[in-house]
Amino acid sequence: MSTTLRVRLAIVIAAVGFADADAAATESYPTRPIRLIVPSAMGGAPDVTSRVIANDLSQQMGQQVVVDNRGGAGGIIGFEALARAAPDGYTFGATTFNLITNPAVYAKLPYDVRDFQPIIQTTSGMDLLATTPSLPLRSVKELIEYAKANPDKLSYGSTTGPASNALEMELFKMMTSTRITRVAYKGIQQAITDVIGGQIHVVFDNVPSILPHVQSGRVRVLAVTSLKRSHVLPEVPTLDEAGLPGFERMTWGGYLAPARVSRDIVMRLNTEIKKVLTVPATREKLTAMGYTFVGSTPEQFAERIRNDLDKWGKVIKTVGITAE
Repeated sequence: MSTTLRVRLAIVIAAVGFADADAAATESYPTRPIRLIVPSAMGGAPDVTSRVIANDLSQQMGQQVVVDNRGGAGGIIGFEALARAAPDGYTFGATTFNLITNPAVYAKLPYDVRDFQPIIQTTSGMDLLATTPSLPLRSVKELIEYAKANPDKLSYGSTTGPASNALEMELFKMMTSTRITRVAYKGIQQAITDVIGGQIHVVFDNVPSILPHVQSGRVRVLAVTSLKRSHVLPEVPTLDEAGLPGFERMTWGGYLAPARVSRDIVMRLNTEIKKVLTVPATREKLTAMGYTFVGSTPEQFAERIRNDLDKWGKVIKTVGITAE
């Protein structure tokens, strides 16, 4: 990780509680609807989970929480919109793994990591490695053998830019000495549709967005990216078990506020979202999607972001992922 990025990261961590609270506004907050920016297309995990959480938040806080999808450009469009939002507590945003990968790839972004402060990490999860049923592949070993016998003939889908699903496959290729061609999409659901149809062959994706297709038999899952098997698909091996020692990529869900939102409002949102995570129906929905619950403090989430920036920044440099 560059010295500049480390300095920026330190500022992100320090940004928690950056602005002074307007006491009167905070006491009555919220008095109008709240916008929740999701920096990805509809149907992906950030969208699905955010809609569940927004519904409960609306009921708890007495004001509607409206999901605003700003997909495309590897999350840049959504993060820019969040960075430019008024720091009044009436806009906050879901974060995606692009928060980690974009600074390691793009020399210039229309936002800076200093523009955000963490609110809460809500969940932790894993991704699935899946293939099209049109290929006669039923294990990671068979996928590796097929890819080696047919270099450059297999293709994988990912979202644009330095997406986590691209990072996972590039790491897979590096560890297995295989050549699989990347096809980038605006939204991951487009890639999954093409895997189902056989236009592309392989995809990494999170449990919420791909599990229905696994259950219907439209895609075939080969492995999970955690070091422990999923409670949702206990029969599916980990990549570590399947012959790639130490392969792990855990997803996480969470929320950010513009940097100058008051500490009082950030903590109010943190408290309210924690309450949502205790609602039995919500826990049931998110557990069924393969998630485990975290409910961190802002500082704990900032630490998680810092660690992943360091870890995956190094991986990106090693495998050579670049922006389109």
